[in-house]
Amino acid sequence: MRRGLRSSALRSGALVLALVLAWGAALAAPHARAAGSVATDAAERPASDGTIERDASLGPVQVVLRVSPASPVLGDVVRLELEVHAEPEVEVLMPEFGEALGRFEIVDFAPASRLEPDGRSVSTQVYRLQPARSGTQSIPPLRVEFVDRRPGRPPAPEGEDAYEILTERIALEIEPILPADAPLVLEPPHPDLGPRRGPGGSPWGWMLGGLVALAVAAPFARRAWLAARARRRRQSAYEVARQALDALLARGRPTEATMDAFYVDLSLVVRRYLEDRFGLRSPELTTQEFLSVMGRSPDLARSHQQLLRDFLEQADLVKFAGLRPGAEAVDESIASAERFLEDTRDLARMDDARGPSEAGEGARA
Repeated sequence: MRRGLRSSALRSGALVLALVLAWGAALAAPHARAAGSVATDAAERPASDGTIERDASLGPVQVVLRVSPASPVLGDVVRLELEVHAEPEVEVLMPEFGEALGRFEIVDFAPASRLEPDGRSVSTQVYRLQPARSGTQSIPPLRVEFVDRRPGRPPAPEGEDAYEILTERIALEIEPILPADAPLVLEPPHPDLGPRRGPGGSPWGWMLGGLVALAVAAPFARRAWLAARARRRRQSAYEVARQALDALLARGRPTEATMDAFYVDLSLVVRRYLEDRFGLRSPELTTQEFLSVMGRSPDLARSHQQLLRDFLEQADLVKFAGLRPGAEAVDESIASAERFLEDTRDLARMDDARGPSEAGEGARA
């Protein structure tokens, strides 16, 4: 009988223990589901410092895309950083300069690469972008390619040249400068204040003094204008640019080590000619700023604008994106510079023979 009571007590204790464990598991399940939900949301939420970060990986390559600020205002500069980590003996092909970013104005571009102590490579591209309008804008997916040159690994998928990783599309809400609840009320114009009366008495005295000063200064001004016109006749903007270009070409075609310096000097010849010939402050502007100013200039024909656009973008790829063009591409860049100088040569001579106001009218014609 004791054995029967003991076995009955054991069965009752086991049943109570099972009920307690089931009740504890039921209480813990909602907390576990809530914790998993928070972790998933945190991976998709912008970082606490106002930076949106997205990761993508394929095999030996990991891609990190960062965009800041997360909520820009129209006029802010948006920083986009593309960072690619690769295992040793993996060749990474970064996106071309400005690829898929046509909706934004590129203010600056800085590529870089480094090698970690463990042999991994890190390649980065940093853009400074400026949105053209407010509202919902998006940064399209950026394509990173790589070739796996590790022993025993296929270098690329069958039938392809390289593996491909696409980053995630990032949507940005560009806030307008004025808040949505700003009052848009037009105030009535102020009444006419009438002519301003100065403390000097009658204006006739000032007018007479101005005429006398003008009569005295006129001979000196005319002499200076004639001297400047004579200098322009002796050496036009075209001749200055032609001499600089001939001196550059006399040094021979560039090697891989001198490619950057050659394109800097070649684009500087064209930019200085634009400033001397058309009054465009090209050497002081970035390529994107100059192209924007050039598009509004009435002095350059559309064919010349397109020629300059292609020439300057090719030079930027060499100077900033590390492009190493072949001999044929170098010859095309030189030919583009020479063609632009020759196409505008007659205009430059006509401007030297005429006054400044006539030159502006002739260029627009």
